[in-house]
Amino acid sequence: MKKMTMKKLLALGCAFVLTCSMFGCSGKTEEPAAPEESTEAPADTDAPDNDAPAAENTKDSYNIAIVKQMDHASLDEIANAVAAELDAIAADKGITISHEIYSGQGDQSTLKQIGDQLIADKADAIIPIATLAAQVMVSCAEDTKTPVIFAAISDPAEAGLIDIDYVTGTSDALNTDFILDMMFAQNPDIQKVGLLYSQSEANSTTPIAEAKAYLEAKNISYSEQPAATSDEVIACTSALIAEGVDAIFTPTDNVIMASELAIYEDLAKAGIPHYTGADSFVRNGAFTTCGVNYTDLGTQTADLAFDAIVNGMADMDDFYLTEGGIITVNTETAEALNIDYSMFSDMGEVVEVVTTED
Repeated sequence: MKKMTMKKLLALGCAFVLTCSMFGCSGKTEEPAAPEESTEAPADTDAPDNDAPAAENTKDSYNIAIVKQMDHASLDEIANAVAAELDAIAADKGITISHEIYSGQGDQSTLKQIGDQLIADKADAIIPIATLAAQVMVSCAEDTKTPVIFAAISDPAEAGLIDIDYVTGTSDALNTDFILDMMFAQNPDIQKVGLLYSQSEANSTTPIAEAKAYLEAKNISYSEQPAATSDEVIACTSALIAEGVDAIFTPTDNVIMASELAIYEDLAKAGIPHYTGADSFVRNGAFTTCGVNYTDLGTQTADLAFDAIVNGMADMDDFYLTEGGIITVNTETAEALNIDYSMFSDMGEVVEVVTTED
């Protein structure tokens, strides 16, 4: 397979993620999580064309599983986009693509049960969303070589997802330096930065190391606050507020993302802008980010999955980088912080959003 180096990733500009991730939660279940959604897209030759790859050896029907690591805005958006694109492909090709959306609830044993059942059911392909989900599905598919097409893995190499012949997917690799450039463009007088992340997230390992190197080069102090649970995220946020940091940086970290709604108001009251790795954080109250459009990423992943199951994976790359570069700002949070973000317009396309709880 062709390989994409980190040097190449950085050269492609600002790209992210969500999502996603490697962590364990305490809740264990004895039975696989029930699918959230089950749809069967009928043939519809009048549907509009889409960009899915052409195929000469298509079957009449396929069964594709979509497995979210957990429930939160980014992963939900990706899963829904994957499902919508699979429906569009089915309509365009005059075939049936059955798909179900599962959630592992952030629990490795639950994900394993889901993966084992999907293999037993002879799924044609599995689309895991976020790092832990991808790692578990890859392990489950090792014997059968069932195609695994992951979505939104910020660092596939760090996650151990490259050089596997039945695996490919999409990456939302983060441009850490650009987000920190945004931070200092908005406030050149920053003296101390908080780093809020989870140590169990593979997505956070490289960006946090990059953030430390960036800040050390500028002689800016920083305070690390790793958190493993929602309660710890809230406690770590309070600690950073007490320390008086001038801004906080979080990569595409699912543990922090799942708790953003619980911390954004306290950060705004304290006057601390939260710079994050994905627009889902911003829609849940964080100040700003620069990254990919997760609907576009989900669409790309679905097209890639269809290509993989129909034409095979021999000529596919280990992964495909989803290009981003979109700056997203929460206008309500900016107003609460009394922050002028007009300088971001000189750095890229700016999209304004307000806080939602989805």
